[in-house]
Amino acid sequence: MGYTFSYPFNLPPADKGVYGSGVPAVGIDSKGNLWAFQRNEAGRPQLFKFDPEHRLILTVGEDVIGHQEKAHGMSVDPSDNVWIADADGSTVMQVSPEGKLLRTIGEKNRRGDWDEAKGQRLLWQPMYVAFAPNGELYIGEGHGNESPNDTESDDPSNNIGAARIIHLDKNGKYINQWFGNSVGQGKFSMAHGVAVDPRNGDVWIGDREQYRLVVYSKSGEFIKTIQMRNLICAIGFDPQGVLWVASGQDGQLLKLDRAGNVLGAVGNGAGRGPGQAIETTYMAWDRQGNLYSGDTSVPRITQWAVPKRR
Repeated sequence: MGYTFSYPFNLPPADKGVYGSGVPAVGIDSKGNLWAFQRNEAGRPQLFKFDPEHRLILTVGEDVIGHQEKAHGMSVDPSDNVWIADADGSTVMQVSPEGKLLRTIGEKNRRGDWDEAKGQRLLWQPMYVAFAPNGELYIGEGHGNESPNDTESDDPSNNIGAARIIHLDKNGKYINQWFGNSVGQGKFSMAHGVAVDPRNGDVWIGDREQYRLVVYSKSGEFIKTIQMRNLICAIGFDPQGVLWVASGQDGQLLKLDRAGNVLGAVGNGAGRGPGQAIETTYMAWDRQGNLYSGDTSVPRITQWAVPKRR
């Protein structure tokens, strides 16, 4: 599609020049700063902020967010706060633009069900947080579920374990949730990617291992399932409201219409070479339409420059 790739962001190395692991998620704030969420060993920072000139301007360390057991999704809200999902640590954290911890949803290293009636607000494999235009948020859960449920747990706070979407208002107050828990129409086995359609507020879910997109209304009513031919690792809508998905281990980012038809692809396929990725991940766009992506297995961030108009 005419996009050109480059690697303008330098992640800080640790001792002996080791650069750590992959970058599962990136995000862009309203000022054009890029945030990167990296999988690193305990004792090393995992959250970084770069300015529009690609200079590292902020590192958020473990003294703020602790060690993220499995750094997963990250998104930036309308107020430029950054939300990070720790899949194995069972938390979602909200971090201010200055790098201060504002809120933690869930309890560290205690996975479980969200049961509002009991006042129990636990998470189980949180993947990503998506925002509606009014500030409401949707937490996608269920990386390790893949059906059936986590029924062998002897912990009464964790006896469902099903993939789900948790819907909260902008202040974190519970609205509702809905479950996947199966294979078939209206179901999903994981919510690896989540995005809110800017046109109508519909919630799009990437059911990665079932190679499909599942669409619900903003209040959780099932709309449709779209069967795909690729792992659906991430979903996003660009500044023009166009739908994109990350096709996982194909190493590409696909531009789609809302029927799931592929309109174009970015990326040179699977691998570690130029313009490639072992696993494409959560995407972000700047105001100029340039696309940014990480790689779950390779410690680098790719900038895909939008084609220039002639």
